[in-house]
Amino acid sequence: MKFLAPIVAVTAIVLVVPAQAQRGTVLQARTAGELAELCAASPKDPLGDAKINFCHGFAQGAITVELRHTEGKKPFCFPSPAPTRTSTMNEYVNWVRALPEHRTPSAIDGLFQFLGERFPCK
Repeated sequence: MKFLAPIVAVTAIVLVVPAQAQRGTVLQARTAGELAELCAASPKDPLGDAKINFCHGFAQGAITVELRHTEGKKPFCFPSPAPTRTSTMNEYVNWVRALPEHRTPSAIDGLFQFLGERFPCK
């Protein structure tokens, strides 16, 4: 009996974590600040991987659509070779956190402002 309590406690923790992961979680990024917080999630956070994947997917989707629909001058130009998505989004997090006014634009407007400043077209 003495050893049963710790085993039950560990089993309860192991069973609770997957149950939390199965619950529906709504992730959204309305503002640049919300997107930056998703991008800055710790992989140790139970939803960390989901937040980071959302961040990267959101950014990739927005960039792909913008560059396909841009006529004339592009709003930003990645160098060749392009930086990694992770390094770029980490820079975005730092950019948003640097000034309070970077937090308030829409997620897409803030992302494109950052990219335009970081990767201007020459």
